[in-house]
Amino acid sequence: MGKFHSKSIKLNIFNLQISIPVNKLLFGLIIVMFAFGLYLVLVVTRVDAEQQMAQKIFYFHVPSAWSMFLAYFLVLIAGIQYLRTRAEKWDRFGLASAEVGTLFCVLVLITGPIWATPIWGTPWSWEPRLTTTLILFLIYIGYFMLRQYGGDRKQIARLSAIIGIIAFIDVPFIYFSINLWAERDQVHPQSDMGGQPTDVLGTFLFMLLTFTILLSYMIRYRMHVLELDTKLTELEHGI
Repeated sequence: MGKFHSKSIKLNIFNLQISIPVNKLLFGLIIVMFAFGLYLVLVVTRVDAEQQMAQKIFYFHVPSAWSMFLAYFLVLIAGIQYLRTRAEKWDRFGLASAEVGTLFCVLVLITGPIWATPIWGTPWSWEPRLTTTLILFLIYIGYFMLRQYGGDRKQIARLSAIIGIIAFIDVPFIYFSINLWAERDQVHPQSDMGGQPTDVLGTFLFMLLTFTILLSYMIRYRMHVLELDTKLTELEHGI
Protein backbone atom coordinates (compact mmCIF):
# COMPACT_ATOMS: atom_id res chain seq x y z
CA MET A 1 0.00 0.00 0.00
CA GLY A 2 2.88 2.38 0.78
CA LYS A 3 4.75 1.91 -2.49
CA PHE A 4 4.88 4.66 -5.08
CA HIS A 5 3.31 2.67 -7.93
CA SER A 6 3.84 3.56 -11.58
CA LYS A 7 3.98 2.00 -15.00
CA SER A 8 7.18 0.28 -16.05
CA ILE A 9 9.35 0.57 -19.13
CA LYS A 10 10.41 -2.82 -20.51
CA LEU A 11 13.82 -3.08 -22.16
CA ASN A 12 15.36 -5.96 -24.08
CA ILE A 13 19.12 -5.96 -23.51
CA PHE A 14 21.13 -8.96 -24.72
CA ASN A 15 17.88 -10.98 -24.77
CA LEU A 16 17.25 -10.10 -21.11
CA GLN A 17 13.87 -8.57 -20.29
CA ILE A 18 14.42 -5.67 -17.88
CA SER A 19 11.48 -3.81 -16.35
CA ILE A 20 12.20 -0.34 -14.91
CA PRO A 21 9.47 1.54 -12.97
CA VAL A 22 8.86 4.97 -14.51
CA ASN A 23 9.10 6.72 -11.14
CA LYS A 24 12.55 5.28 -10.43
CA LEU A 25 13.64 6.14 -13.95
CA LEU A 26 12.37 9.69 -13.54
CA PHE A 27 14.04 10.07 -10.16
CA GLY A 28 17.32 8.84 -11.62
CA LEU A 29 16.94 11.25 -14.53
CA ILE A 30 16.45 14.15 -12.11
CA ILE A 31 19.62 13.22 -10.19
CA VAL A 32 21.64 13.01 -13.42
CA MET A 33 20.21 16.29 -14.72
CA PHE A 34 21.02 18.11 -11.49
CA ALA A 35 24.55 16.73 -11.47
CA PHE A 36 25.06 17.78 -15.10
CA GLY A 37 23.43 21.13 -14.40
CA LEU A 38 25.82 21.73 -11.52
CA TYR A 39 28.71 20.96 -13.88
CA LEU A 40 27.34 23.45 -16.41
CA VAL A 41 26.89 26.15 -13.77
CA LEU A 42 30.26 25.77 -12.07
CA VAL A 43 32.52 24.71 -14.96
CA VAL A 44 31.08 25.49 -18.38
CA THR A 45 29.21 28.78 -17.91
CA ARG A 46 31.35 31.92 -17.75
CA VAL A 47 31.89 33.90 -14.57
CA ASP A 48 30.06 37.22 -14.68
CA ALA A 49 32.49 40.15 -14.86
CA GLU A 50 30.59 42.26 -12.33
CA GLN A 51 28.94 39.79 -9.95
CA GLN A 52 31.64 37.11 -10.12
CA MET A 53 30.71 33.72 -8.58
CA ALA A 54 27.72 35.19 -6.73
CA GLN A 55 25.87 35.31 -10.05
CA LYS A 56 25.94 31.50 -10.26
CA ILE A 57 23.05 31.25 -7.81
CA PHE A 58 20.90 32.84 -10.53
CA TYR A 59 20.68 29.38 -12.17
CA PHE A 60 18.90 28.06 -9.06
CA HIS A 61 17.06 31.19 -7.91
CA VAL A 62 15.14 31.91 -11.11
CA PRO A 63 14.15 28.26 -11.85
CA SER A 64 12.91 28.05 -8.25
CA ALA A 65 10.75 31.12 -8.90
CA TRP A 66 9.46 29.58 -12.15
CA SER A 67 8.59 26.35 -10.32
CA MET A 68 6.81 28.35 -7.63
CA PHE A 69 4.74 30.22 -10.23
CA LEU A 70 3.86 27.00 -12.06
CA ALA A 71 2.86 25.18 -8.86
CA TYR A 72 0.65 28.06 -7.73
CA PHE A 73 -0.95 28.15 -11.18
CA LEU A 74 -1.82 24.48 -10.66
CA VAL A 75 -3.35 25.43 -7.29
CA LEU A 76 -5.49 27.95 -9.17
CA ILE A 77 -6.63 25.31 -11.68
CA ALA A 78 -7.30 22.79 -8.89
CA GLY A 79 -9.30 25.38 -6.94
CA ILE A 80 -11.51 26.22 -9.91
CA GLN A 81 -12.06 22.55 -10.67
CA TYR A 82 -12.88 21.71 -7.05
CA LEU A 83 -15.45 24.50 -6.79
CA ARG A 84 -16.96 23.31 -10.05
CA THR A 85 -17.04 19.55 -9.33
CA ARG A 86 -16.49 19.16 -5.55
CA ALA A 87 -14.28 16.17 -6.43
CA GLU A 88 -11.76 15.37 -3.67
CA LYS A 89 -9.03 14.54 -6.20
CA TRP A 90 -8.90 18.24 -7.10
CA ASP A 91 -8.62 19.19 -3.44
CA ARG A 92 -5.68 16.79 -3.03
CA PHE A 93 -4.09 18.08 -6.21
CA GLY A 94 -4.44 21.65 -4.98
CA LEU A 95 -2.93 20.81 -1.61
CA ALA A 96 -0.02 18.89 -3.15
CA SER A 97 0.71 21.74 -5.57
CA ALA A 98 0.48 24.30 -2.76
CA GLU A 99 2.93 22.38 -0.58
CA VAL A 100 5.48 21.92 -3.35
CA GLY A 101 5.00 25.49 -4.58
CA THR A 102 5.62 26.87 -1.10
CA LEU A 103 8.78 24.79 -0.82
CA PHE A 104 10.06 26.47 -3.98
CA CYS A 105 8.90 29.83 -2.60
CA VAL A 106 11.10 29.22 0.45
CA LEU A 107 14.00 28.43 -1.89
CA VAL A 108 13.39 31.75 -3.65
CA LEU A 109 13.39 33.62 -0.34
CA ILE A 110 16.61 31.85 0.71
CA THR A 111 18.60 32.03 -2.53
CA GLY A 112 17.55 35.64 -3.16
CA PRO A 113 19.24 37.09 -0.05
CA ILE A 114 22.30 34.85 -0.60
CA TRP A 115 22.64 36.33 -4.10
CA ALA A 116 21.79 39.86 -2.93
CA THR A 117 24.25 40.14 -0.05
CA PRO A 118 27.48 40.51 -2.10
CA ILE A 119 25.71 42.43 -4.88
CA TRP A 120 23.46 44.87 -3.01
CA GLY A 121 25.43 44.87 0.23
CA THR A 122 22.35 43.71 2.15
CA PRO A 123 20.39 40.43 2.14
CA TRP A 124 17.01 42.15 2.04
CA SER A 125 15.47 45.24 0.55
CA TRP A 126 11.78 46.13 0.70
CA GLU A 127 11.60 46.54 -3.04
CA PRO A 128 8.48 45.48 -5.01
CA ARG A 129 9.48 42.01 -6.21
CA LEU A 130 10.82 40.82 -2.86
CA THR A 131 7.89 42.30 -0.96
CA THR A 132 5.22 40.79 -3.22
CA THR A 133 6.96 37.40 -3.01
CA LEU A 134 6.96 37.57 0.78
CA ILE A 135 3.25 38.50 0.72
CA LEU A 136 2.52 35.40 -1.38
CA PHE A 137 4.46 33.24 1.07
CA LEU A 138 2.50 34.66 4.03
CA ILE A 139 -0.80 34.04 2.22
CA TYR A 140 0.13 30.39 1.89
CA ILE A 141 1.14 30.21 5.54
CA GLY A 142 -2.46 31.21 6.24
CA TYR A 143 -3.61 28.60 3.70
CA PHE A 144 -1.80 25.83 5.57
CA MET A 145 -3.04 27.06 8.94
CA LEU A 146 -6.59 26.79 7.60
CA ARG A 147 -5.83 23.27 6.37
CA GLN A 148 -4.50 22.31 9.78
CA TYR A 149 -7.02 23.93 12.10
CA GLY A 150 -10.06 24.78 9.95
CA GLY A 151 -12.57 22.16 11.13
CA ASP A 152 -15.02 20.57 8.69
CA ARG A 153 -13.13 18.89 5.84
CA LYS A 154 -15.46 19.96 3.03
CA GLN A 155 -15.59 23.54 4.27
CA ILE A 156 -11.78 23.58 4.52
CA ALA A 157 -11.50 22.29 0.97
CA ARG A 158 -13.89 24.98 -0.32
CA LEU A 159 -12.17 27.83 1.53
CA SER A 160 -8.72 26.53 0.52
CA ALA A 161 -9.78 26.51 -3.12
CA ILE A 162 -10.95 30.12 -2.83
CA ILE A 163 -7.72 31.20 -1.13
CA GLY A 164 -5.66 29.42 -3.79
CA ILE A 165 -7.54 31.25 -6.53
CA ILE A 166 -7.22 34.66 -4.86
CA ALA A 167 -3.54 34.10 -3.97
CA PHE A 168 -2.62 33.67 -7.63
CA ILE A 169 -3.55 37.33 -8.23
CA ASP A 170 -0.22 38.17 -6.56
CA VAL A 171 1.81 36.14 -9.11
CA PRO A 172 1.48 38.61 -12.03
CA PHE A 173 2.43 41.44 -9.64
CA ILE A 174 5.62 39.57 -8.75
CA TYR A 175 6.51 38.78 -12.35
CA PHE A 176 5.69 42.22 -13.80
CA SER A 177 6.90 44.22 -10.80
CA ILE A 178 9.89 45.58 -12.72
CA ASN A 179 7.42 47.12 -15.19
CA LEU A 180 4.74 48.19 -12.72
CA TRP A 181 7.00 50.20 -10.43
CA ALA A 182 9.54 52.86 -11.30
CA GLU A 183 13.12 51.65 -11.73
CA ARG A 184 14.27 53.86 -8.84
CA ASP A 185 12.01 51.87 -6.46
CA GLN A 186 13.60 48.48 -7.16
CA VAL A 187 16.97 46.79 -7.13
CA HIS A 188 16.17 43.77 -9.29
CA PRO A 189 17.80 43.90 -12.74
CA GLN A 190 15.58 44.46 -15.76
CA SER A 191 14.73 41.28 -17.73
CA ASP A 192 16.89 40.64 -20.80
CA MET A 193 17.45 36.88 -21.11
CA GLY A 194 17.25 37.05 -24.90
CA GLY A 195 20.45 39.08 -25.00
CA GLN A 196 22.49 36.68 -22.88
CA PRO A 197 25.49 34.72 -24.25
CA THR A 198 24.78 31.20 -25.51
CA ASP A 199 26.41 29.43 -22.56
CA VAL A 200 24.43 31.49 -20.04
CA LEU A 201 21.10 31.07 -21.85
CA GLY A 202 21.68 27.37 -22.54
CA THR A 203 22.53 26.58 -18.91
CA PHE A 204 19.58 28.64 -17.70
CA LEU A 205 17.13 26.80 -19.96
CA PHE A 206 18.57 23.42 -18.94
CA MET A 207 18.14 24.24 -15.24
CA LEU A 208 14.63 25.51 -15.96
CA LEU A 209 13.76 22.15 -17.53
CA THR A 210 15.39 20.26 -14.65
CA PHE A 211 13.40 22.16 -12.03
CA THR A 212 10.18 21.66 -14.01
CA ILE A 213 10.67 17.89 -14.09
CA LEU A 214 11.49 17.94 -10.37
CA LEU A 215 8.31 19.91 -9.69
CA SER A 216 6.23 17.37 -11.61
CA TYR A 217 7.81 14.46 -9.75
CA MET A 218 7.32 16.06 -6.32
CA ILE A 219 3.65 16.91 -6.92
CA ARG A 220 2.97 13.42 -8.22
CA TYR A 221 4.65 11.82 -5.22
CA ARG A 222 2.83 14.10 -2.77
CA MET A 223 -0.48 13.28 -4.48
CA HIS A 224 0.26 9.60 -3.93
CA VAL A 225 0.89 10.18 -0.22
CA LEU A 226 -2.30 12.21 0.18
CA GLU A 227 -4.31 9.47 -1.54
CA LEU A 228 -2.88 6.91 0.89
CA ASP A 229 -3.78 9.18 3.83
CA THR A 230 -7.35 9.44 2.52
CA LYS A 231 -7.66 5.65 2.16
CA LEU A 232 -6.24 5.13 5.65
CA THR A 233 -8.71 7.61 7.13
CA GLU A 234 -11.58 5.88 5.36
CA LEU A 235 -10.44 2.49 6.70
CA GLU A 236 -10.18 3.86 10.25
CA HIS A 237 -13.73 5.25 10.08
CA GLY A 238 -15.11 2.24 8.24
CA ILE A 239 -16.12 4.25 5.18
